[in-house]
Amino acid sequence: MSELSVLKNMVRTGIVSSVNAGNRTARVTFSDKGESPIVSGELKVLKNAPFIPAQNAPQRTETESGGSGDAAFAGHSHAVKISPWLPSPGDYVLCIYLPTEDGDGFVIGGI
Repeated sequence: MSELSVLKNMVRTGIVSSVNAGNRTARVTFSDKGESPIVSGELKVLKNAPFIPAQNAPQRTETESGGSGDAAFAGHSHAVKISPWLPSPGDYVLCIYLPTEDGDGFVIGGI
């Protein structure tokens, strides 16, 4: 592969096809080069500041009570688990590859 070809393929966009949460990797389908779609190997997902609530987890609220009549409820709170962002299948993402033939690639964020 020529140097120019390597440089042209360093930054790519695609659609996440699968995610391995345990390894923090994702496979991405690329169809941005006018070719038939190509599915990547497992790309490492960059670590981000943990500010995204975990999907399908209960969220935390301040202890509140209130309402009257039918709307009355007891004071309560909910726990929340915050975890680093991982893409989901179907997400549109930006990827970057090391500038070598068959270089490692990374998912750097969602678009």
